[in-house]
Amino acid sequence: MTDYLLPDGMTPAAASRVLARELDVRNGSASVSERAYYDTFDGLLHDNGLTAVWEDGQLALIECDTDRVRARAAMPKPTGPVFATDVQSGPLREALRSLIDVRALLPLVEIRTRERALDVLDAERKTVVRLSIQQPALGRRRLRGRVHVSPVRGYDKALTGVSDALGAKLGFETAELPLVDEAVLASGGRLGGTPTKIEPALAREQRADAAAVVVLQALLEVIENNRPGAIADLDSEFLHDLRVSVRRSRAVQRELRGVFPPGPLAHFRAEFRWLQQATGEVRDLDVYVLEFDAMRSLVSEQVREDLGALLDVLRRRRRAARRRMVCALRSERTDRVLAGWSKLLEELESLPTDERPDARRPIAALAGVRISRVYGRMVKMGRAIDASSPPEDYHELRKQGKELRYLLELFGTPLYPDEAVRPMVKTLKALQDVLGRHQDREIQVATLRSLAPELATADDGPAALMAMGMLVERLEADQQAARDAFAQRFEEFASRQQRELIRDTFA
Repeated sequence: MTDYLLPDGMTPAAASRVLARELDVRNGSASVSERAYYDTFDGLLHDNGLTAVWEDGQLALIECDTDRVRARAAMPKPTGPVFATDVQSGPLREALRSLIDVRALLPLVEIRTRERALDVLDAERKTVVRLSIQQPALGRRRLRGRVHVSPVRGYDKALTGVSDALGAKLGFETAELPLVDEAVLASGGRLGGTPTKIEPALAREQRADAAAVVVLQALLEVIENNRPGAIADLDSEFLHDLRVSVRRSRAVQRELRGVFPPGPLAHFRAEFRWLQQATGEVRDLDVYVLEFDAMRSLVSEQVREDLGALLDVLRRRRRAARRRMVCALRSERTDRVLAGWSKLLEELESLPTDERPDARRPIAALAGVRISRVYGRMVKMGRAIDASSPPEDYHELRKQGKELRYLLELFGTPLYPDEAVRPMVKTLKALQDVLGRHQDREIQVATLRSLAPELATADDGPAALMAMGMLVERLEADQQAARDAFAQRFEEFASRQQRELIRDTFA
């Protein structure tokens, strides 16, 4: 299917007359459609060439370039965020689950379109191509009219002739964007949503302070973009992406501290730590709620339903924690922190370098040294861990792993050969998965035990406590399994080949 734009100033009625002079057409029905379009904040559907459309009591997943419906389901017009689990069981729910996971569909635009159908006929009066002259509008604002061309199977030659007539003879331009994309731009939106991942453009010989500014300003933009959604609780990924960018910013503050003036840096390191702490409890509880079904599956079917009271307690805790977090995110303190950090980044390159010894160093040299040192520190820490090591040792190693991964993602990928960075990230991720599983299970066990007094007062408290005890046993067993898997994962990470790769690439 192809859309052609009407020439500037041409009305749909005039277009219909022009087409009738050039082609043998038969007028069809006139209609008015009202469509509401949806996508995730970060444009997951758009990335896959899709859009979600609500029309006439149905939500449909549609291919933007062909208008083919992938799946649809009946539902009232959404009045808020739409999650895959809000859709009735069936193909649409499964398609959305695989595409957007826990993200919510949010409104993009609503388009009202008046259209007139035309059939293009051949000498035998058979329909060989179908046209639709469309006049879309956003509220009272009219968008440029279009001619929508739909092929009829078996009449490819006729389709080519119609396309030639519209383009070469009549001067109708081929629409470069689908109607929904044109409408998003016209409404001031951003095609493909708002990105949550950054891809900093850095040069190896770039001054380290200038490179830090590029990276940190991009991270600050992600924080600011996700703050309203985290406050509104549109979906859990707003808070997740905000926190990841705060953690990455803190890693750059630590590892590239020599490019900053010491006094202001100390202040902002403390404030970013506060911001991370202020959002931590809600994120932890988000994970418990989102993964509750997976945790519940760890116990026998006979007692799974008894854990319903535990979910109620987790949700109450989350609501209380969210109230505290929202106060922090809306506070003047957060406004001052982010505004002051932005101002420091804007001025950083012009500040005296007397107390900033790394400011003028090439970023590749500085980042290489930091990556090598963090890796070396991890190797030393990991070799000291054995079966009797306390959980804190695993946790500290995990924190260093996050530091290394952030350095590789923010500075390794833009500055060093991909064939060197990719295997490093792969083995690091495998190690982090084991360490993360160990840490998550420990925190989950501690959290569940802390909920016991509150759970005991629930109507189904005694049964829920028994079921929770079984769940704690399973979680502790899985934590031990993570310990058992650690040695192999660490050996791969600290292998001679990996150490040589680090030395040859970054040292």
